[in-house]
Amino acid sequence: MSIYLFELPTTGAVSFVDFCSDPQGRYTVEIAEATQARANLRAALKESKRTDVKDYLRLVIDDYIPHLCGVLNCLEAGELALRSDPIFSWRTTLSARLLNNSPRLSIPYLPADLLFTTLTSAFALTNLARAVLVSLGDYETQRSILETERKEKDERLNFAVSLLGRAGGMFGWVGEVGLAGWEQEVKEKGGMGKFERPVELSREVCAALVKMSLADAQSLAIRKLLTKAAFESTLMPGPPLPKSHPSPALIAKLHLECAALYSSARALAKTPSSSHHKSKLGFSKGKEKDSDDFGSGEVSPALRHYLSSEAAFHSALSHKWLGVDAGERAQTGESVGFLSWAKHELADLKDKPLAVNAGEREKDLREWRKGRLGRETESVAAFLRGYQKMNDSVSFQDVPSQADLQARVPAGRLAVARKEWAKPMPAFGPGSLEDARRKAEALELDDEGGGGGEDGEKRAADAASPRSGGAYAGSGSYF
Repeated sequence: MSIYLFELPTTGAVSFVDFCSDPQGRYTVEIAEATQARANLRAALKESKRTDVKDYLRLVIDDYIPHLCGVLNCLEAGELALRSDPIFSWRTTLSARLLNNSPRLSIPYLPADLLFTTLTSAFALTNLARAVLVSLGDYETQRSILETERKEKDERLNFAVSLLGRAGGMFGWVGEVGLAGWEQEVKEKGGMGKFERPVELSREVCAALVKMSLADAQSLAIRKLLTKAAFESTLMPGPPLPKSHPSPALIAKLHLECAALYSSARALAKTPSSSHHKSKLGFSKGKEKDSDDFGSGEVSPALRHYLSSEAAFHSALSHKWLGVDAGERAQTGESVGFLSWAKHELADLKDKPLAVNAGEREKDLREWRKGRLGRETESVAAFLRGYQKMNDSVSFQDVPSQADLQARVPAGRLAVARKEWAKPMPAFGPGSLEDARRKAEALELDDEGGGGGEDGEKRAADAASPRSGGAYAGSGSYF
């Protein structure tokens, strides 16, 4: 199964010293470290643009986000202050314009940088899962593969599933938790003004990305379920199924859920964001009430095409396996109906142009998807010939109409889950490890001090000072 390749964004340079004020001088070093961590992120993204071999693991941003969370927590606690509202420049990943598929936008307020950084990390996780998938090839159909090698590649397939689950959790956090903080700040400061809201920062698009991640993960889980049976099926295509084959009814339900997730994701991605958010966040001063405070724009056609084609492909496979399940239960008329339906759906997909992400760099994926479509078309044809022959010579059952078959389609089944994501512990400031250590030491001193009073205060001071009486041997003997 294919996975969409995201074109990772780039970002402009930012110095926290320019807009963060440290009245007490407590975080001079930490602010400089936050600036350096963001500079490292910017450099890694720019380098990724220039090189053909991508190190997506490096772009899973585990370093900068804790520093950014430290700045946000210090601002909330009043330990830092803003000299001015920061503005962050990001080249978008999903926004499309007439002449520019990756426009550079300026996004105001500090929480926006956390949202874009989290989204970028989730995009990198998705691309890393795709890189794992590409490295595996079609190993399950190789006749010369050893059992140990197959199991090793199965584990790598499971790793790709886990990466997509992590990405889905990050997309979910942005849409369900993170956006609320940024939107609140936008409201309090009078709207977006001259700035345009990208489609990435909308709940509908984030929800679409969650569903897409789950569908991609489920498609890989189906592949993992079928790896052993796929090898045996290459030796003996068509009916009957080998004894080791998983339940075709289960496989059909898993494909049905994939089709539903992709279809729902496409519908969400097509939702116009501007009209939805116009009523939510208010308008900038001096604008007419019916103006659009957040600009227009849409999700890139390549992503919408991907979601559409994957929904249609999994729908066809669900009908294939419903037909196989019916044939294995000796319902050959129903089997012929479902398999004929799947055959027509695959033929329609073959006539449509395959999704294109970014020209030549997706050539290998387009060829792989073309091969996948061809293999599934041959598989459906083999099963259809087998069950058609059984029905014409043994069973003589009527073939139901497509409307009747539609009524027999069961509900889908979800077999994967996203891994929930939460903001990491801040690198400094309130909530950090150092902050917890200081509080623990203060409590320990308070306990040793007996809970207060003059004697308690004296004991606490004694414990805190190495020059206190009794703190070391020979104390008080100065010469």
